[in-house]
Amino acid sequence: MENNAKRLPRFWADFLRDMDSNLSRTVSLRCVGGFVLTAVYGLPRPTGDIDYIEVIPRDAFDEIEKVGGPASALAAKHHLRFQRVGVADYPDGYVSRLEELQLDLHNLKLWVLDPYDLLLSKLSRNSPKDREDAKYLLRKLNLEFATFNDRWQKEMAPWIANRERHETTVQLWKEYFGK
Repeated sequence: MENNAKRLPRFWADFLRDMDSNLSRTVSLRCVGGFVLTAVYGLPRPTGDIDYIEVIPRDAFDEIEKVGGPASALAAKHHLRFQRVGVADYPDGYVSRLEELQLDLHNLKLWVLDPYDLLLSKLSRNSPKDREDAKYLLRKLNLEFATFNDRWQKEMAPWIANRERHETTVQLWKEYFGK
């Protein structure tokens, strides 16, 4: 993945550099949400947090929260924060498709879902903001419904609760592809 440090707004770059310099060791975060859409794909919607679904190593969670979480000094200084996502759905194979953001940091490593997995992570909630994010990403990248649907059918649908509701959402979102 290209060097994303040059594309980040200065306020994000400053926050991430401060976060990096305050960590005691190398920590990787698996990130989703609006920050990923902004940092990687240029979505022009502001966001004040970096949503993440996992910390590696797991015992670094407390340090992430202390240094850059909602109640941290860095959050107060920068008006930005790291936010752990409590409940969310992701395709089973997403880990094999993660990509590291190239941010020229030493201790902090941010990994992001690929575009199809990012879309699928928004499927369950299906809020108006999620639908607008999906439309933006589809216009920007010209993604294919067949790949999206294949991952849905093989990596999410077999285990997801309320499958019928989600199948309806998949069909609704099908209209967004190719436009």
